[in-house]
Amino acid sequence: SRRHSIPGNSNPRRNQPINLNHYATKKSVAESMLDVALFMSNATRLKAVLEQGPSSHYYTALVTLISISLLLQVVIGILLVVIARLNLNEVQKQWRLNQLNNAATTLVFITVVINVFITAFGAQKTGFLTARASRNPL
Repeated sequence: SRRHSIPGNSNPRRNQPINLNHYATKKSVAESMLDVALFMSNATRLKAVLEQGPSSHYYTALVTLISISLLLQVVIGILLVVIARLNLNEVQKQWRLNQLNNAATTLVFITVVINVFITAFGAQKTGFLTARASRNPL
């Protein structure tokens, strides 16, 4: 029997099944890096809002939303570390890993929704709009 080879498929590792544990760990590390980036962004936003002071529009709402987002991000980060440390290949841990992954996914969704509101309430006049507003005050 003659083997049919697929062009560009010269790598013998391509035909081997992937290690699900390595895959899940890489996914968790990538999510953790995104979580850190969002955390830094929110910390910077919180600093800016605090520097503007309570007289700024939506001060209380922004401080509250950013604080909740930062707290959720810490919880998500902890969950991702726990998920990355557990071995997906151990069948007895798969149910727990699935539950932790579902919890992390739910918290990420909630964090995204909160950050949409942070962006909406925190929209500042910048660039063209600032120049235009300074020429045509209301």
